[in-house]
Amino acid sequence: MKILFCGTPQFAVPTLERLLNGSLQIELVITNPDEASGRGYAVTIPPVKQAALDARLPVFQPRSLKDPFTRAFLTEYRPDAIVVVAYGHIIPPWMINLPRLGCFNLHASLLPKYRGAAPIPWAIVRGEQVTGVTTMKIDPGLDTGDILLEREAPIRPDDTAETLAGRLSRQGAELMAETLFRLEQGNLVARPQDHSQATHAPMLKKEDGRIDWSRPAEEIERRVRGFNPWPGAYSNFRGKGIHVWKAALAPPETRRPAAEAGLEPGLLFVAHGRLLAVAGEGTSLELVEVQLEGRRRLSGRDFLNGVRLQPDDRLG
Repeated sequence: MKILFCGTPQFAVPTLERLLNGSLQIELVITNPDEASGRGYAVTIPPVKQAALDARLPVFQPRSLKDPFTRAFLTEYRPDAIVVVAYGHIIPPWMINLPRLGCFNLHASLLPKYRGAAPIPWAIVRGEQVTGVTTMKIDPGLDTGDILLEREAPIRPDDTAETLAGRLSRQGAELMAETLFRLEQGNLVARPQDHSQATHAPMLKKEDGRIDWSRPAEEIERRVRGFNPWPGAYSNFRGKGIHVWKAALAPPETRRPAAEAGLEPGLLFVAHGRLLAVAGEGTSLELVEVQLEGRRRLSGRDFLNGVRLQPDDRLG
């Protein structure tokens, strides 16, 4: 089976590597262009490109799939299938119709839930306990194509978007390999999605990470994990930005009746040597690991040792 592989971030690398270890023939790897980033604007290449170069595969990096050159170039390959994993572009109709068997996507949720660009973070933020991976046949809609195979995966209480993505990427690699094998054997039947059950997982924006301290502590804690590593969960402290890398629900011995005392959300206090912040609905959140703007990461205890906490200090 001749394959064109489309992908960009680390999440897609395990699938590419797994397909290379099978009987499939990867004709071309399509990924995003290199980008200049960081203070020195150093050029970085997509993880998928690096994996392809390591495997001595040809790489194509179009800025758009809509220009005539890209269409003509890819059409010459006459692939049996196109595999798409976190590529970052909408696949146009001409490309959907190009391969003999179709275009197939690995999606990091149990469709039709969490269609969209960021299914992993939003599943954590919204308190899901189970997620998974789905292989689907791409159609012109947004993650609306027929489902081929699905596998469930638990969301652990300490999962961040990064740790969950790592597990799902490995599980998804095996699922895509099985999908292509069964398609080649002719013993896999697609089934349509129940569109009435669809939910949306929109692309993350920087402002999604700003902490609203009026939310309950449980929800803020999920946001800290779901938005790690990007956009992160952040607030302000004494006029400077502060990043909350790790948080936990305040343990019973440190709970404070914030609502009854009329304390404003975001107010900082110390209980049993722990750094806590007042959250919404009378809850409080322990700040386990934080990073003040321009400083290194510190545990909540070390942060307390470096600042003289004042009675009216608050985050906001």
